[in-house]
Amino acid sequence: MAIDPRVALQSFTSALEEHLAAASSRRGDNDPAVEAAFSSIMETFEAYEDALYDAYGEVTPLVIYDETEDEDGDDDDYDDVADPFDDDLEIEEK
Repeated sequence: MAIDPRVALQSFTSALEEHLAAASSRRGDNDPAVEAAFSSIMETFEAYEDALYDAYGEVTPLVIYDETEDEDGDDDDYDDVADPFDDDLEIEEK
């Protein structure tokens, strides 16, 4: 059963608000509340992106990136991101 994009968006914005609250009351570098809120943003964003695509065939301009670096220390994740408005882009169906 597909999720309503509006419901998914509400969950995503709530996750962003929870992250702000956790970050503003952070208790150290590895605060578990901040880490949980961070993960929640990733999960709810992916659910929203999927619901948006399923309902309307649309995507957002946002990307969840991997924080790992390549061998030379550069983070080239942005070079690997496809522009959804590129006319030559072939989008794989889910």
